[in-house]
Amino acid sequence: MQRRFQTGRRLLSFQEYLELFASDPARHGRDAARYVRDMFDHFGTYPVKRPWGECTRYRLFDLPWEPEPMRASGANGRRAPYHGRDAALIGHEELQGEIYRALSNFVQEGRANRLVLMHGPNGSAKSTIAGCVLRALEHYSTLDEGALYRFHWVFPSRKTTRGAIGFGGEGAAAPIGGSFAHLEDTQIDARLVSELRDHPLFLLPVPERRELLKKLYEEAGIADAPPDWLMSGKLSHKNQQIMEALLVSYEGSLADVLRHVQVERWFISRRYRTGAVTIGPELSVDAGERQITADRSLAALPTALQARTLFEAHGDLVEASGGVLEFSDLLKRPLDAFRYLQLTLETGEVSLPQQTIQTNVVMIGSANDIHLNAFREHPEFPSFRGRFELLRAPYLRSYLDEQRIYDAQIAPFVTRHVAPHATRVAAQFAVLTRMRQPEAKRYPEALAPIVSSLTAAEKMEAYATGTPPERLDGDSQKLLRANIRALYQETDATVDFEGRSGVSPREIRSLLLDAAQSRDHGCLSPFSVLTELDELCKRTSEYDWLKERPLAGGYHDHKLFRDVVRARLLDTLEEEMRSASGLVDETRYGELFDRYVQHVGAWVKGEKIRNPHTGDFEGADERMMREIEGLLGVRGKHDDHRRGLIAMIAAWAIDHPGERVVNAVVFPQQIRKLREAVFTERRKAVALLCRDLVAMLRDRANHAAQGVRDEPLVGSLREEQRKHALAALDRLKAMGYCESCALDAGSALLRARFAELVT
Repeated sequence: MQRRFQTGRRLLSFQEYLELFASDPARHGRDAARYVRDMFDHFGTYPVKRPWGECTRYRLFDLPWEPEPMRASGANGRRAPYHGRDAALIGHEELQGEIYRALSNFVQEGRANRLVLMHGPNGSAKSTIAGCVLRALEHYSTLDEGALYRFHWVFPSRKTTRGAIGFGGEGAAAPIGGSFAHLEDTQIDARLVSELRDHPLFLLPVPERRELLKKLYEEAGIADAPPDWLMSGKLSHKNQQIMEALLVSYEGSLADVLRHVQVERWFISRRYRTGAVTIGPELSVDAGERQITADRSLAALPTALQARTLFEAHGDLVEASGGVLEFSDLLKRPLDAFRYLQLTLETGEVSLPQQTIQTNVVMIGSANDIHLNAFREHPEFPSFRGRFELLRAPYLRSYLDEQRIYDAQIAPFVTRHVAPHATRVAAQFAVLTRMRQPEAKRYPEALAPIVSSLTAAEKMEAYATGTPPERLDGDSQKLLRANIRALYQETDATVDFEGRSGVSPREIRSLLLDAAQSRDHGCLSPFSVLTELDELCKRTSEYDWLKERPLAGGYHDHKLFRDVVRARLLDTLEEEMRSASGLVDETRYGELFDRYVQHVGAWVKGEKIRNPHTGDFEGADERMMREIEGLLGVRGKHDDHRRGLIAMIAAWAIDHPGERVVNAVVFPQQIRKLREAVFTERRKAVALLCRDLVAMLRDRANHAAQGVRDEPLVGSLREEQRKHALAALDRLKAMGYCESCALDAGSALLRARFAELVT
């Protein structure tokens, strides 16, 4: 511990700090805005591909400094409790970029002169975003790249000095070693803390400081000029009083004054409210002051200071100096409670009764759109608008991202097994409630009818996977796929933007926890989630999204939403039951389609293909291509279909340069159609296997309820049936099922899809 303290350069004399500063002037001369921006840069970025385009994600929002096991569990291996603002951020790459843009603007302007205000509906991750930034600052300040320094005044005891000017005696002081910075506590009578964390170079007179900074920047090869904040910054009122008093005592000797300076490395901490402070909507001013010379022994201070009245500042603005101050739910405050922010942001100063303090802090905040809309109607809103950087924080609109929230924040903490698709059902319903009906007039003539025909479910799927509806022809699918970005950004310029309303992730998290306690299911089952969704939708007086009038295409129709997610769930369960049946090797679909594409390519180019059996080069197999096209439901001219297929491969290759063409990626719909067509004739066999599986699992469940430990005999099944049922169960377990949720899935399929086939 002692060695880390020393190697970490925690305490320095002023001269030692000057040497450290000279080693990297740009790093040690940053104000809060540049420091926070550099912190973003330190953790880096990486590209994220979305159906609406490639986005840049800032790695700090993944909390990369947290070891993976610690992110997933506590120190004893158990999952740690979830805390919303302590979680990694999922999605919101556009908002991340907007925050970085605002910080970069502050750097260009020389200081943070606006408050970054994120606004959106309740539960749209505003607090999580702020929490990630504050946690990243905490970690960054522990690194050499993020080292921060402030200074204090130290005054040695009589035993340490000879004569001690200003310390109760007369004559010249001659501190041992040239500085009092490294004296032990027993050798110090008084230590005055610089609560505003003034930069140590502020101790140098401005003219000399400017010359020194220009020289150091030039020697370091830094092309940019030193920041104006550092060139012209001044000491706080208390530090200036101490400085002047000591200069008088030492007859103007700055070198003697600087002997009393102790430079200390400090660290950002949310817990101790140091450089990272969050305040709620309290009805109080965020800075104050108190007299410090009145509540300590006058004899412990130098004689030169005993006659002065020193005041120190305190409060949220002071504690956040050098870092970030977060205003949670800012607009819940009455206007008078934050009116001072307007002048503070404009001038960079806060006026107190005895002093004016300079602020060096990045201010971020959050607000609900309801409060923001009310604030827009206030006559003083225009004057505040210029000091706010308004950034939208909508709900997520990709159910894959939404599902990741529940997989990370709910699934690991419930005591029951989480069945496959339970969180996906909840995520799809949540996103459906947020969809807005497209306005055809916003789109070009060719695209308008396609967009206007989209249902809420089709739009949801386009956002999540980029998959256009199968009902559209090839050209329409291609056109829609190319314009998903325009669809996604359609409402960006409107007040009622998509993602502004709908069910909150907070409500869905509570719903999932309730579903995990269902007495009708042994797991957190997708069917218990559907039951809870039915109950949620009965609370029409509580939620605005339940009061919206249903529109064409299924928008705002919460009853239809539940039907959609139920049908999609059954589709997925039926597909998994097909795979679990083992009737056809899943890899054969891909191999069959790959062979088809190979022959189509040869047919389009007029080339021949080597027959793997005979070794001869032959023309494309017309009979095989016709059979596959029949299974795919191709109607009309086969020639056009084949050329369109090759054109899709070419278009994909252009959009993904350097990537190998994988047919399963380029043609997922066609392969799924092929799979369904092949299984149509085997559907009854799958249904019978599902019946046998349910019978076996029910018998097992009954025996378990009766306390029978041995493997139960399934009298209703023949040995061959039981063997196939056990094999299917093993395959389902490999997919994440347990016996309870496998029984739920099989029973639901028997009722909804296979009833006629097994009677």
